[in-house]
Amino acid sequence: MTIAIEAENLEKTFKGKRQVRALDGVSFAVEEGTVFGLLGPNGSGKTTAVRVLTTILRPDGGTARVLGNDVQKKAGLVRTIIGLAGQYAAVDENLTGRENIQMVGNLNHLERSFVAQRAVELLRQFDLTDAGDRPLKTYSGGMRRRLDLAAALVARPTVLFLDEPTTGLDPQSRNDLWEVIEQLVDGGTTVLLTTQYLEEADRLASRLAVLDHGRVIAEGTPASMKADLGATVLEVGLSTIEDARRTGAILDALGPHTPLVNGTFVEVTVDNGPQAAMLALRNLDGESIQPTTFNLREPSLDDVFLSLTGHRTEEDEEGTADDGPPDGKRRRRWTRRAEQALPVATGELA
Repeated sequence: MTIAIEAENLEKTFKGKRQVRALDGVSFAVEEGTVFGLLGPNGSGKTTAVRVLTTILRPDGGTARVLGNDVQKKAGLVRTIIGLAGQYAAVDENLTGRENIQMVGNLNHLERSFVAQRAVELLRQFDLTDAGDRPLKTYSGGMRRRLDLAAALVARPTVLFLDEPTTGLDPQSRNDLWEVIEQLVDGGTTVLLTTQYLEEADRLASRLAVLDHGRVIAEGTPASMKADLGATVLEVGLSTIEDARRTGAILDALGPHTPLVNGTFVEVTVDNGPQAAMLALRNLDGESIQPTTFNLREPSLDDVFLSLTGHRTEEDEEGTADDGPPDGKRRRRWTRRAEQALPVATGELA
């Protein structure tokens, strides 16, 4: 087993009006030629970990290596073997899509003929050929996201860091990107992926780590993490919010797990699925409650995430130190930092 990316006890604290410990002893290892997923709510530390591993931020403590190279001691070398697509694009609004891709290639000192050919390939791969010679300021948000990802691949990096790469993409574009990532991995590329789309992590990642408050709170394969939950999930749909509230109280008596009531939908983790389902139906019938849907299913990564962190990914708080700048002033500050890093970071657009 060859380790491509390794983090050991990484620490990072952001100081200001409110001191934030973004990384609190984070450790994990990524095998070469695999996809490793970092999951966690906004502010959990996943984006900070990516910025440390890609030489954009210096850690306060711990070490990190990419293909055996220390990211602090050999930062220049690391930048030649990695690609990075982050959450915020740092590209030139007045250049065309093709020119932005070529700019990244030129900054990486690649042959002009190679860069020109890669621009053609990447524009076609990300369905941007027709827009390739239009200024970036005419692009939609989804088009900008695809261009950002295309530019991260211009140098054919050995190790690719994708920080929430499908944010802003429609389902079809997201699926197309998943196929691109799978093709890259089949060709030997190592990918570290941060995402809040649990379906994305389940499909792509061979191994996951869940971060919360700057610490790794769980690690394993998607299958093992779901199996460790050791239960099935009972989902009940109701016709009214009042029926959902009453159903939540009824299901609460099934076992030690607290039901989640969301509008007219209730779900609860149960330890003995078939027996619990039969008991739930009898109790609901006894209270004259008729479900509109009733489903017993295996746990998903979403259930694992809820069990570990106490909330779902879509319920994350905004504006934390790790999830990128929530306001214009902070966003401009992060963008300036990224632009300063661009000349020395392979494929870095965020």
